[in-house]
Amino acid sequence: MNVYEVFLKKQGKDEFRHVGSLEAANDELAIVLARENYVRRAEGELMWVVDRDHVLVGDEEFIAPNADKPHRHNDGSLVAERRRAGRAGSDESDESGAM
Repeated sequence: MNVYEVFLKKQGKDEFRHVGSLEAANDELAIVLARENYVRRAEGELMWVVDRDHVLVGDEEFIAPNADKPHRHNDGSLVAERRRAGRAGSDESDESGAM
């Protein structure tokens, strides 16, 4: 038995989404089982069924160098904090200059 991963996509710009896995004796049976299990209520118009043995997996050591780049996921909080600190510093200098 082979393990297959099933992906569905609705028409348009939506991406393929993983919807589940199944076991089947061959590729043809995997397609039929995927249709019967995952597309019974028209959840998608396009379907990929991929033999898990053919999925390429990047190991943790290969991916690790990209994990230490927080500047790529800036949500703006660092910039906002720096601006707040700058405003607080300028407010203090305004107050000290007014005396």
